[in-house]
Amino acid sequence: MIDGRFELLERLGGGGMGTVWRARDLVLRREVAIKEVRPPDPAYADVDPEGARMLRARVLREARALARIDHPHVVTVHHVVDSADEAYPWIVMELVAGGSLQERCDRGPMDPRAAARLGRQVLSALRAAHDAGVEHRDVKPANVLLRANGAPVLTDFGIAAVRESTNLTATGSVIGTPDYMAPERVSGKDSGPEADLWSLGMLLYVAVEGHHPLRRQNTLATLAAVLSEDVPPPRRAGPLAGALVSLLVRDPGARPDAATLDGMLASAADGNPTVPLVPRDALAPRPLPSPPPRTGPGGPPWPGPHTPLPVPSAPGNRRVRVLVGAGLVLGLAGTAVAGVLGWRSLTSDDGKADDAERPRTSVSSTVTGTNAGTGTDAGTGANAGTGTDDTPEAPSTPKKVNLLTADGIRTAIDKLEPVMGGTEVTGFVVYPDYVVAEALVKGSTNRYDRFSYRGGDVAIRDGAGGTVITGTVPVDLDTYDWDAVPALLRRADRDLGVAEPTHRYLVVDPPSTVFNTEAGLSIYLSDDYASSYLEADRQGKVTDVHARED
Repeated sequence: MIDGRFELLERLGGGGMGTVWRARDLVLRREVAIKEVRPPDPAYADVDPEGARMLRARVLREARALARIDHPHVVTVHHVVDSADEAYPWIVMELVAGGSLQERCDRGPMDPRAAARLGRQVLSALRAAHDAGVEHRDVKPANVLLRANGAPVLTDFGIAAVRESTNLTATGSVIGTPDYMAPERVSGKDSGPEADLWSLGMLLYVAVEGHHPLRRQNTLATLAAVLSEDVPPPRRAGPLAGALVSLLVRDPGARPDAATLDGMLASAADGNPTVPLVPRDALAPRPLPSPPPRTGPGGPPWPGPHTPLPVPSAPGNRRVRVLVGAGLVLGLAGTAVAGVLGWRSLTSDDGKADDAERPRTSVSSTVTGTNAGTGTDAGTGANAGTGTDDTPEAPSTPKKVNLLTADGIRTAIDKLEPVMGGTEVTGFVVYPDYVVAEALVKGSTNRYDRFSYRGGDVAIRDGAGGTVITGTVPVDLDTYDWDAVPALLRRADRDLGVAEPTHRYLVVDPPSTVFNTEAGLSIYLSDDYASSYLEADRQGKVTDVHARED
């Protein structure tokens, strides 16, 4: 019994930060939904009192955000229980008993015209929220409930941004569900209502196509795809296709505004094809300036809760793929939980770094044991420079160091080990030009810090990362046979069906007690249309191949 009035009857759903219940209001004698927000660790308030304060404030902000919106397609808040007897507030809302759009999507693709009608109704809810100064920031199928007549109701404003309100997120951090976040939010840039429209577009794409075009094997890979890959043209969207193509572009300024989008959805709902606002190629990413070189711990900061990562440039007319990371709060089952980082690098064939060559400040700063500029893995580890006076080299001479090799990975691990305090990680991603790692905070079983290595003599700690995904078990990098990497890259080139990959990287997959998986690694290749990957165990034996299906 909550507040002496609300009797909990049945658990409707939940995630890492709380539960939604079906309850009975004994005063008004009606059933309601009541949202309990509670962190998974009972000692959370003692360990992180500031985090607990922010969580409490976020719950109240959700209730106030909803209270500002009076719309038939936005869930109604009836009451907030906030008393000294409860550690966190409870939100009492109308009970929408028809299930969620996610459950509907799980049964198969929707008819494009029906999806367009539903999209208009969700859009009308978003327009009402935006007019009230509220950005939802977590539009996804699980947060769209369905009434008995099929009408959608937008819910879970728990991470909504309310204008003029106090910022309840760490500076520069980004919150949302990776699969449905707009690229500008993933990158940590300022965002507005256009980001909610991207999320609506992705929701509709999934509804009609029956799959998510950017979802990858893990969160890191999904975030990288959102940032750097074009959304494949829809195949089953029919009259809705033009609206989806117009929405799902990385430049928020190129997306249709809400009024234009409403007209496009109305046309699609009538069965009339919608025409993209601009040619798809016109919205291709343009080359960006090279990042400034690192100068050691005092150099440009790691991205995450604080800053977006600089974007590497590409020579010639090659397209640039954005590389960023951001601390996330992931929306799961109507709640928010701590998230992880997503990364992507620009590479060319055979694993060679494809960004502009970076000058080294001294010969001794080049990585020994790694072939420089060749993209090969000769096994002997020819040094890029000897560091002796009898082999002079101009400081401005550019050197390439390919870290996506056996020697390159070992060098990165050697440089990271002292700053991480060991070789056990909960996340490890290797690109040709740098490596990112996540390792548990000493004495903690679920909090990790972030680290990076970009070549040279310095690996750095980039700050607090977050909380690992439930069930993740740290894995020791020294238990991997890195000599198997070149063969795996060749196998990926041969079997994944990506003829001209624009991206290439390796992801270490820690074991999981939740998914009952063993430690391993994955090699990813991607182009303008999609990613493919192969999985291998720690000894380099291929266990599964997820090839391109044309």
